[in-house]
Amino acid sequence: MIEYFGEFLGTFILILLGNGVVASVNLDKTHSHASGWIVITAGWGMAVFVAVLATADISGAHINPAVTLGLAFSGLFEWVKVVPFILAQMLGAMLGAFVVYVFFKNHFKITTAKGVKKACFCTSPAIRDFKNNFFSETVGTFVLVLAVLLITMPQLQYESLGSSKVGLGSLGALPVALVVFSLGLSLGGTTGYAINPARDLGPRIVHALIPLKNKDNSDWQYSWIPVLGPVAGAALASLVHYFITCNCA
Repeated sequence: MIEYFGEFLGTFILILLGNGVVASVNLDKTHSHASGWIVITAGWGMAVFVAVLATADISGAHINPAVTLGLAFSGLFEWVKVVPFILAQMLGAMLGAFVVYVFFKNHFKITTAKGVKKACFCTSPAIRDFKNNFFSETVGTFVLVLAVLLITMPQLQYESLGSSKVGLGSLGALPVALVVFSLGLSLGGTTGYAINPARDLGPRIVHALIPLKNKDNSDWQYSWIPVLGPVAGAALASLVHYFITCNCA
């Protein structure tokens, strides 16, 4: 059970720090209000770093259903553990989002812009075009999952197939944090780069449930894109990884 707790804890830390920086930048009267996209992308990158560093030796620090699926698609993770891992990630993301809400409660109260409040929980497209939005999430997740698979390749020489800890070792924390930082800077402007179904769906559910004053709708019409786009990106990354490993063997 410890690896499931690791995924719960890692995803909780990821969302607490990641959505926390979004709230700190967007909500009224914080010290970092309106500090901009660079702060958000840097904060998300560091959130990944801390979450991976904290839980890599517990569960492999997938902290993302797309990563779990990418490893499973590649034959590097047991399918029987996929659903429990994803469930743990979802619950961790939901708790992280709720704690962000409590942490910034006074700032949520004085912020009047509905969209700004929702952005502290889940993503939305800059231009609403579902085909392009889906493509954006697929491409971004493809880069992330492929990077994770390539970073884990040396580790897999020493891991038994299906080990619960197959994933990011602690040495992978900084490289993957930099990948996420790069994705935010380069590709994040179209959809807010969810690139993680739990990161978006879990907090979106929390946004729908909490008694937030002057709350915007949770945009369930869009919600499938940051879920299925990353799944498609993970599948594509596993295919490319298979091609690379076959030709490197």
